[in-house]
Amino acid sequence: MHADELRRDPVRAGRTVGAPQCRVGYTGGVCLVTSGQTIADLLLARAGDPRPGLRTRDREWTWDEVVRESAARAALARRLRRDGPFHIAVLLENVPEFVWWLGAAALAGATVVGVNPTRRGAYLEQEVRHTEPQLVVTDQAGLAQLEGLDLGVPQDRYLLVDDADFADQEPFRDPEIDPGTPLLLLFTSGTTGISKAARCSQGRLAGLGYQNAAKYRVTQDDVCYCCMPLFHGNAVMGLWAPALVAGACVALTPKFSASGFLPDVRALGATYFTYVGKAVSYVLATPEHPDDRENPLTHGFGTEASPEDRELFAARFGAELLEAYGSSEGAGMVTLAPSGPPTALGRPAHDGVRVVDPETRKTCPPAELDEHGRVRNAEEAIGELVNTLGAAKFEGYWNNPAADAERVRHGWYWTGDLGYLDREGYLYFAGRSGDWIRVDGENTSAVHVERVLRRHRSVLAAAVFGVPDPRSGDQVMAALEVPEGVTFDDLELPAFLAAQTDLGTKGAPRFVRVSHGLPTTGSGKLQRKALQLEGWRCPEPVYSRIGRDDGYTLLDPAAREALRREFESAGRLRFLGPPERTHVRSR
Repeated sequence: MHADELRRDPVRAGRTVGAPQCRVGYTGGVCLVTSGQTIADLLLARAGDPRPGLRTRDREWTWDEVVRESAARAALARRLRRDGPFHIAVLLENVPEFVWWLGAAALAGATVVGVNPTRRGAYLEQEVRHTEPQLVVTDQAGLAQLEGLDLGVPQDRYLLVDDADFADQEPFRDPEIDPGTPLLLLFTSGTTGISKAARCSQGRLAGLGYQNAAKYRVTQDDVCYCCMPLFHGNAVMGLWAPALVAGACVALTPKFSASGFLPDVRALGATYFTYVGKAVSYVLATPEHPDDRENPLTHGFGTEASPEDRELFAARFGAELLEAYGSSEGAGMVTLAPSGPPTALGRPAHDGVRVVDPETRKTCPPAELDEHGRVRNAEEAIGELVNTLGAAKFEGYWNNPAADAERVRHGWYWTGDLGYLDREGYLYFAGRSGDWIRVDGENTSAVHVERVLRRHRSVLAAAVFGVPDPRSGDQVMAALEVPEGVTFDDLELPAFLAAQTDLGTKGAPRFVRVSHGLPTTGSGKLQRKALQLEGWRCPEPVYSRIGRDDGYTLLDPAAREALRREFESAGRLRFLGPPERTHVRSR
């Protein structure tokens, strides 16, 4: 039976696949699974689908071909399976093989461990070895990166995809697969500490596919441009799974490139994409052209794009950016509210989503906002974002009970993120616990200061954090990434800050680090914790100022030593940490 027939008569076309309780079919181009949803079922429902399923600049595959390529690799994985966790580490860029191994794992009941290719050395070894993989799927470039590392996997169980030959296999799923079968181990970004491997089952990913296809308006007519890494939840949960559900085409580029973004969009016919971190600001920093709006892009989904960037992106490229809140561990807590305030995340998805005082577990009162949107009653209104109904849905981390216990307490799921609700019920992100800086006895929001700094047209990225004051409390420090050729003086920062009426007297940074490439995680998020640990003792230029109306001066070696002596004379040298520090490396 052809895909067109399935779409015309999904009830008659429904067929048993693998497990007898699961029936699948098409309707309106959307894959239907009437019970026992798994990614394996969604894939098998695409067998026979002649529409484009995967595209690169060099070639295109139908959905039927994608399923068959996945089935061929699933057959090999089954033959190589051993006792123990059926984990397959995949160290690849965004190439078709990555997509096929995602499908192979789903059909074989295996779990893909997406390896971050920006990791190196002992950190990479520790991260992968922790997940206990049976196989390593990589290419020649990845093999060179792994040279000398002990992942706990014999070299003869490394599968190189460069010139591998896979035998054809009629697609089927292993009958023991059910919605609870693990499919992914997703490493958290590690912006605030060591990465953890979050579990994601086939059922949860299938559910997210449906939710996100609806939330982000992904249909069978879309071409979903995957420029974010497939080892990260953003690409898998926000793009691949919704495309699978909707029957949309997935378009791959090996890695994100700001200069290559618009050419890729045009060449691949992309209508939808996902982003995270600094990607949008990098694209906006490319030279403008009169024909920028002449492209097929209609919308995108992601996190950490400022309201100003979203507005500029829409004006320049004619595409709407949908900001949302979520994580690899827990998603679906917030409903988009496009008509709400531009800085709001949306509205709580249900009554279980609350902002609470982490000590008393009492719900925080609504925030009182001034005319600039600043929180007047921050001490009372800002609390931790929790899901009182989400503990059962949290699937945990791999072999990390301490981290599990931190996430689930008192029967609730605790996100670790701070937020607040306004009187109209809109939810706002307020950072993490360390994102509030106590300056002269007053709390200052690092997230808000970052948003202010990002308004500057020459600032590609901004990280704001607290550094110790030599006398008491903290001071605000900002790390700014600017384009090559732009100097600190070019920013005219004192005048810019003075013009920001919503900044507040305590928000202007005392220290400013200037960089042409701040350190990031593999998914493009700034390494805020590492930046904070270095503070003003970093290897890049840092400028300082005393008061709000004063200009900035370069913190040269003599000034740094004088500042260190201030800490020493006040008995606060311990707050600076070890005198010798391993500097984070910029991009």
